[in-house]
Amino acid sequence: MLQQVMVAPGQITFREVEIPAVGENDVLVRIRKIGVCGSDIHVYHGKHPFTKYPVTQGHEVSGSVVDFGKNVTGLKPGQKVTIEPQVFCGKCYPCTHGKYNLCEELKVMGFQTTGTASEYFAVDASKVTVLPDNMTYNEGAMIEPLAVTVHAVRRAGDITGQKIAVLGAGPIGILLAQSAKAMGASQVLITDVSDYRLELAKKCGADFAVNTRNNDFGEALVSAFGPDKADVIYDCAGNDITMNQAIRCARKGSTIILVAVFADMAKVDLAVLNDHELDLNSTMMYRHEDYLDAIRLVGEGKIALKPLMSRHFAFKDYNEAYKYIDANRETTMKVLIDVDDSEE
Repeated sequence: MLQQVMVAPGQITFREVEIPAVGENDVLVRIRKIGVCGSDIHVYHGKHPFTKYPVTQGHEVSGSVVDFGKNVTGLKPGQKVTIEPQVFCGKCYPCTHGKYNLCEELKVMGFQTTGTASEYFAVDASKVTVLPDNMTYNEGAMIEPLAVTVHAVRRAGDITGQKIAVLGAGPIGILLAQSAKAMGASQVLITDVSDYRLELAKKCGADFAVNTRNNDFGEALVSAFGPDKADVIYDCAGNDITMNQAIRCARKGSTIILVAVFADMAKVDLAVLNDHELDLNSTMMYRHEDYLDAIRLVGEGKIALKPLMSRHFAFKDYNEAYKYIDANRETTMKVLIDVDDSEE
């Protein structure tokens, strides 16, 4: 089979390897679609602090079951599936207390261990989640980033009836805005400095979309939600500007949740955070229940994934996909790699 390998930043090759053997607890998956995310782009540019080369990428994925080991039950050949890419020890404190996404030895496929960017991939059955028959492979490859945002919404507790602000209208920001509405938020405001992205966010259900290059975030909060502002602010941009906007403008005693990964050491106003008794929280990936809810919300028609699919590239054009993303940063949402384009 063919397998992608990034041998160095910006250098992708392909190699012929044996189709992996299936262990007694494994599932052999024929890979169909792979999504490219922001962390993959960091790896491409040599800016991911926890990835070494060579590395086979791929963690946003959909595929179909080909074969499975003798101990595997509940699956059948041809079933549509996605793969949860976390590799955890199962023994540390977080793992034994239901928080394996925070495993002390956590590795993620495509970053610290081999990813799914190959024609076939063998994986422990516990990491395989079945997709509905009527879900497309394209949608299936986007369940992983959607699970990120479902988990992020959960970090705020029950948001039923609450007013939510989202800073950053990239793929995660727009998915988070949709997830918040789907999980009970009454209204969602989203901000960015790109009118293109804000228009897309509105098409995906955001109630308010504000360009903070031209408008003050604090004034936008009051204009949208009234003097009580937002109940929760999510930072999906991850820079000093957006985090300081959140701290400066949040209602006293409310909550800020950091979703994005800061590329550099942050310089934010902790004095105001303290003085306003703000809860600064964070979120890290997802757990299985987030995958199940992500799949359910798509099935219920509460999440629109198709508007975020920007372009497809053939498997052998992996490198061209990155070049396209670099050349079209503002207008690119989700680029999908077609490992097998027999079905959309």
